[in-house]
Amino acid sequence: MNAVILAVLVMVGLSLARVSVVFALVAGALVGGLFSGLSLTDTLGAFNDGVGGGAKVALAYATLGAFAVALSRSGLPDLLAARLIGMLNGESTPRRQTAIKYGLLGSVTLVAISSQNLIPVHIAFIPILIPPLLVAMNRLRLDRRAVACALTFGLTAPYMLLPVGFGSIFLNDILLANINEAGQAMGLEVTRGMVPMAMAIPVGGMFLGLLTAVFVSYRKPRDYANREIKSTNVPHHTPVHAPSRSGLIMAGVAIIAALGIQLYSGSMILGGLVGFAILSLGGLFKWNEADDLFTSGMRMMALIGFIMISAAGFASVMKATGDIQTLVDASFHIIGDNKPLAALVMLMVGLFITLGIGSSFSTIPIIAAIYVPLALQFGFSPLATVALIGTAAALGDAGSPAPDSTLGPTAGLNVDQQHDHIWDSVVPTFIHYNIPLIVFGWVAAMTL
Repeated sequence: MNAVILAVLVMVGLSLARVSVVFALVAGALVGGLFSGLSLTDTLGAFNDGVGGGAKVALAYATLGAFAVALSRSGLPDLLAARLIGMLNGESTPRRQTAIKYGLLGSVTLVAISSQNLIPVHIAFIPILIPPLLVAMNRLRLDRRAVACALTFGLTAPYMLLPVGFGSIFLNDILLANINEAGQAMGLEVTRGMVPMAMAIPVGGMFLGLLTAVFVSYRKPRDYANREIKSTNVPHHTPVHAPSRSGLIMAGVAIIAALGIQLYSGSMILGGLVGFAILSLGGLFKWNEADDLFTSGMRMMALIGFIMISAAGFASVMKATGDIQTLVDASFHIIGDNKPLAALVMLMVGLFITLGIGSSFSTIPIIAAIYVPLALQFGFSPLATVALIGTAAALGDAGSPAPDSTLGPTAGLNVDQQHDHIWDSVVPTFIHYNIPLIVFGWVAAMTL
């Protein structure tokens, strides 16, 4: 068996058995490294080398968490929750409750989409916005799996389609750049305008999956206990104030500045720090409260940071085994000249690689150099090549135990311990997004 496949199976199997995701990643990395022939010392060395790269991502999320906690001082999340609860306290007809339910799901989806481009806090908004809404969700008997699917769609679909914010990084800086670099010697040149066009069909499949999750799979009511949420993301001695005009203006300035700095410098860390500093200077919180707020934000993102660090170590071990290339080569030895089968195999191999690495952003550099020559050899057009590589990388970003697109929803929905990460976030998003991505990605490759 291929070491990468074995490692991914061990990691996913342990996760499904409700073992800690961090432990599952470490165990999978050890099994895959040792099975490939690496010594224990070499396996641990490769894992430790990868941890360094993951620390940068973890620090970025911690900084964005602090920025999100500071933004919460405006009181907007609690105000939104109070208004929803107030609406529920009014006339409680089934039609009214249904309207509020789908209005809530739509609002959550739009906020998640905005977190990728307009307000660059990424997943850090989830533990701030979602916990105050859990009381309203319980009153509505809203299945939290539908909320998880809505959040994951908003966290992944925008960067696959919209070349703004994180989408600019994924589509232009990573996908476009790697395809053109790999295809330069063969005369392949892809323009910026072609990339969103190629990804439109796969994203359409994800949208269909979202509709299925919301209106079919998780449409029925689901009951949750009204447990007290003892932990809060804002320090208990720094009370949230009602939104004021000046506070909202400063919050808007901070959001714009954080987005501008991030786009200019390419650093989420610097963008989050600038936004945090502007909120402090704007008077949303006192300077002597800054350390407490920053620590609170970092604590909020701590588990996600550790999982991302472990996932980076796992990815480093997978690369060190050399079996990623072997997996690709072995797959294409059985294809022959079958173009439809070639497209399907490319997508499935991409799924396994991304499930192991946990990041579509990190998968593209690995597969682009291999997939571009193969795609041209099988006669795929430039648009089809972009769709294949982009979809193959995005597969597994939704529906994997390690990426932020599933960790983020769990961080907000499980504050009262009633939302399991694997069975309520990972499995639903895998079913509703990865399967449509495979189908629609294959259709895009065969028709574009």
